[in-house]
Parts: sequence; C-alpha cells; structure tokens
Amino acid sequence: MRLSIKFLLSYRGWMYQSEHDKNITKTTKLWFAFLHWISRFQPMLHSFQGALPHLPLPSLDDTLSKHLISMRPLMNDDEYNELVEFTEKFRKGIGRRLQRYLVIKSWLSINYVTDWWFEFVYLRQRSPLMINSNYYGFGTLSYISTTNQAARAANVTWAALLFRRKIDRQEVTPFSINPRAKVPFCTIQYERVFNSCRLPGEEVDVFCHWDDAKHVAVYCHGCWFKLPIHTGKRLLEPCELQVAYEKILNGDLKPAPGEQELAALTAGERTHWAITRKKYFSAGVNKTSLHAIERAAFVLILDDEEVCYDPNDRSKLDRWAENLLHGKAYDRWFDKSFNIIISKNGRAGINTEHSWGDAAVTAHAMEFILLKDLIEQGYDENGNTKGQPEIIVQPERLQWTLDSEVQERIQTSLQVANALIDDVEMALLVWTEYGKGFIKKLKISPDAFIQMTLQLTYFRNQTHFSLTYEASMTRLYREGRTETVRSCTNESCDFVRSMLDENASNEERLRLLRTAAVRHQELYRDAMCGKGIDRHLFALYVVQRYLEEESSFFNKIFPPTYLLSTSQTPLNQCDEESRGLTPDQKQALITAGGGFGPVADRGYGVSYIIAGEDQISFHISSKKSAENTSSKGFRSDLEKSLREMRALFGKE
Repeated sequence: MRLSIKFLLSYRGWMYQSEHDKNITKTTKLWFAFLHWISRFQPMLHSFQGALPHLPLPSLDDTLSKHLISMRPLMNDDEYNELVEFTEKFRKGIGRRLQRYLVIKSWLSINYVTDWWFEFVYLRQRSPLMINSNYYGFGTLSYISTTNQAARAANVTWAALLFRRKIDRQEVTPFSINPRAKVPFCTIQYERVFNSCRLPGEEVDVFCHWDDAKHVAVYCHGCWFKLPIHTGKRLLEPCELQVAYEKILNGDLKPAPGEQELAALTAGERTHWAITRKKYFSAGVNKTSLHAIERAAFVLILDDEEVCYDPNDRSKLDRWAENLLHGKAYDRWFDKSFNIIISKNGRAGINTEHSWGDAAVTAHAMEFILLKDLIEQGYDENGNTKGQPEIIVQPERLQWTLDSEVQERIQTSLQVANALIDDVEMALLVWTEYGKGFIKKLKISPDAFIQMTLQLTYFRNQTHFSLTYEASMTRLYREGRTETVRSCTNESCDFVRSMLDENASNEERLRLLRTAAVRHQELYRDAMCGKGIDRHLFALYVVQRYLEEESSFFNKIFPPTYLLSTSQTPLNQCDEESRGLTPDQKQALITAGGGFGPVADRGYGVSYIIAGEDQISFHISSKKSAENTSSKGFRSDLEKSLREMRALFGKE
C-alpha cells in the first residue's frame, strides 16, 4: 500500500497545468480525485511520511545547462564564454565522478541533500545566529484586543501549547492548502518546533530535541524564570498563566551579576559561546539554570519596549522589525527554536532559529496562535484573560553564579552582536494601493508579479542585474526543505529594460511581463519538483570537498553571491480553524509577515507577504557599511515600481 501511494505521489504533472487551463488531463483529474478520497479519512500528521517519494537527483547535464542559462543575463560575452569553457571541462571530467557518488548517496539516503544542508549551511557556521541566520515574524498588524502584557503573554502561551498538543497528537493536517487539491507535504519539521534548542560546539553545533517540557523559560527586566505550564493532569488555563506572569512583572527584580546580558552569548560567535558554555556552565547552578532555558517548551520575552504600527510614521514599524530581529542582543535566547516576544503594550512577535525548519512551519504556528488567542479565546472588557484561576503557580527564579571571567566573555559576545546591530538597516513597506485581488484579475501569478517588480526595483536602485535568490519549498518530498528559484532571467531582464525604455509601448511591456511571469512560474515549479540548480550544485561541491579535489568550475561559481535574496511568507495554513470567520475577523488577523537580515554584505534581503486582497507587506534589509545599498532608498524605488506596474494596465 505504501509503495502504491508513493508511486502515485510521485506524479508532478498537475503542477505544470495552469489553474486557468480548462483542458486539464484525465490523469490529473484522477490524481485529484484520489487525493480528495484519501483526505476524507482525515489522515494524521505523519501518515504520509513513509509514502512520500525521495527527492529526485537531476542529471548532471540538465543542471549544468540550466546553470549556464541562469548566468547568461549577468555576464558579458567574454565572461560567459569563459564559464562555458569551465562548464564543459567539468561536465566531461570530474563532474561525472562527483555525480556517480551522488547517485549512490541518493540510493542509500532518504534525501540526498538535506543532511548536508543541515550540517554545512547551518550547524557548521561559526558566525552569530542573530541577524545572520535567525528570522522574525509579526503578530497582527493593527488589531489588538488588549494592552495588558501579562494577559497577552498568557493567551499566547496557552495557544502555543495547544499547537504543541496538536502536533503531539498528530492532529495537524499533512496536506498543503491548495486551491485545487490537498497535496501531502513532508511534516518532519513540526517535530522540532517545541522543546528544542541548538547547542553550540567548537567546530559544529548540535541540535537537540526533547520529548516533552512542562515549563517555558521567561525573561523579564534582566531576570530569567522557569514557569510551569502543566499541573500534572492538564495545561494551565490562560487566567492561571496571567497570574503567574503578573507575579513576574510586578516582582522586585534585581538581576544577578551578569544575568541581564547573559543571552548575549547566544548572539555572538559560536565557537566563543561553545568554549564558554563548556567551561562555566557544566556544573552547579549554572548548569541547572541553563538546562531550564534550553529544555523549555520555548522562550517567552516580556519586553520592556512599546511597539506599534502607524501608517503615518514608518519609523515605528521599522523599529518593531528591528526589535523582533535582534532586540538589544542580550534579551533573546537566539539558540532556542523560537522566542515569543510580548511588548510592553501587548504586541506579539516571534524570533526563530533557522536550522530546525523553515518559515512556512513558523508561519503556520503563528497563524494558529493568533486565531486561538484573538478569535477563539479573546479577552474580557478590561483586557484580562477570561475565567477564574483554580490553582496558583509560582514562577521559579533561575540562579546564576557568573564571576568576572564569565562576564568578560559575555561582554565580548555583546560587542560582536552590537556591531552587527549597528550595521543592519531595516525598512518596511505596507502597500495598500492594491494587492492580490488586482493582480489575479490580470491572470498573472501574484508571486511572479512581485518578483518582476523586485527586479525592476533592484535595477533602478543598482543600475545592473544581479543573481537573485527566491526560496521555494521541496516538501513534496520526504525531508525536503528548500530550493532556489533564480528569479533574474533573460526574460525578466528584457521586461525591466522595456520599462526603462521611454520608446517602448505599454503593449510591448505587457507582452514581456507575461512572458517573464510564465518563465518564472516554470522555474518555481521545477524547483518544487526537485529540478532546481542550487541544491544539486551544493551537493556536488560537498562531494568534491570530501574527495579533496580541485575544480576551476567550482572556484569560479561557488559559493554563489545573491545580492538580492527574497522570500514569500505563506498564508492560510489553518484551513479547519479559520472556517466560518467573518470578513471583519479575517481583516483583524492580517499580519505583516516576517523578515530576515541581509544575506550578502553588499546586497538586499527582501521578504514579502501578500495578505488580504489589498495589502502587500515588504521587509527590506541591508548593511549600512555597504556604500551601494540603502534599505530606505530601496523602499522608495519599490513604491515607484509598484505604481508603474499598475499603470501598465491603465490604472493610474
């Protein structure tokens, strides 16, 4: 049965048939009917894990040919001819041998690339997690039911624990929410959301997950606490958690020497933190308290800063993003799978460690939490949680013995972290002049439309094209994570040039836009179906390094430098919980999504979310030390590009 389902799930023809295409093949119709039939049995979270197909290994010739096509718009004739020469030498020489090793690995492993990606892209990186790796997410943008910090923290904690319980009971759906069909996705990342932490190592970090945790770690006014969340028979109710959070907030708190800035160790260099942890946190109260944080269900921060969204003052939203991305460097435990941040005025957000999983799973968790918090549970007329507490729990203050040597090492990490914070520039744009509703009327993929807008903006900002990264999921395959869509194509470049050519007609620009959008959709589908370029090249490179071989091809192209790195935050993953919501409730739950720090020193990081019919939010990051970038300048150019894209269709 498993092999039969695996064979059926290997079918990918449905993805290449447009949702606007009325001539869908009989094979695809039967495939959809099969999925709908299976979904009626309400399979559990991991029901399909053993039946999901393995990520296919592309042929060497296909990958090298696609790579050449992706590099053509970025090179002059001489550079391109040189790359062709290196590619042919690689194709006929060492590339064949490297491919044979990968073929063997693809036969012997569940996923030929994920374990190496996990190790080399994440765990072996020695640079700080803060800004470089961790990403952030917003709660609701405008709607807020309470400004009571303790009440909001209680409701959010309760809702997060309900999501953990759904995962433990495998009640989360294994299907993606697709307009035409529910397609099974790999669900292994859900296992690592809670009770998890990345532990530092001198050469390579270790990611640890515990079966259960009956407490959360809380940081407030420079002090760390262990807060029980379970009575032994049931989870604490929101009203009981609120009392506990009020005890923390209203307590006479005085941090122990070094305690306030202790978490800066997780924001600095990994090797430095590993050595410090081994020497000073291996015994006594320091070990006990450290384990209480690392083995908690998650970390909750009772922040001392007020944040908000003001359409008339962009700096407030920019500051909110900075607060979620890095805070003060010492008030987030960046090693933890995620930190929930509750601001002084009750706003919620999240900071997530990246190695365990990708943004889609975090977005799903946040969407569920907000639904339970704001819609299902809610607050009373005074902004407090509902109900009367039956038991009172006592938060446990964590104890530390941090001598002058430890404090010096904390300050070393803090200096590194502060230098990173001082160098990052965030600029956010909440675009409300049009959104998904307008774009869909054009019969253009909203994602392709945004990507073409970003290409136009980048060229306007930098006066040249650059290698562009767009994240795409490969979770149609077992243990799949992401693949790269190289959004800068020959077709997108032709479109951008036409937009900047005063002699080009609107008809010509529209034709080139649609051609570029179709090409982008082809690349995106290829990436989701395991036919991308970058993960295959990465795996070949790892084999080459293991064999200690030299390659002029890899010396030239690896690692690729993405001066524009983009990602879209997914929406509407809580299909069952969101059924029956009124239009006003849906509007209240609109979020600004999330973002990440700049990936390249001289590049931009751009995350976006197409939320609602008339709103698109963008998160733009760059480094102040780069003389060629400005996040605020990019935002200004982006606004101009968005208006020009609308004007193409006669909408001034």
